Amino acid sequence: MKLVLDLHDIYNKGDQIERALHDVMAEAAAKKAKLVEIIPGKGSGQLKKRVLRFLDRKDVRPLYHRVEKDKDNFGRVFVHFRWK
Repeated sequence: MKLVLDLHDIYNKGDQIERALHDVMAEAAAKKAKLVEIIPGKGSGQLKKRVLRFLDRKDVRPLYHRVEKDKDNFGRVFVHFRWK
């Protein structure tokens, strides 16, 4: 199962970005999804940096297995999960 979070519509609404990221991580845990695709878009890269900082936080890091930046598309980040 793969979940997708597209941040294009809320790129300039900080509180909604944070909430959307929390929600997709919670949904992935609830549904035992193996992959979450986060689409911050290409732009200046600031939104992607924000997403990566969120994923690197101490309270978020234990929730997933690894993060993969799409080498073919700068505007996508994949979050991989490993469930037991």
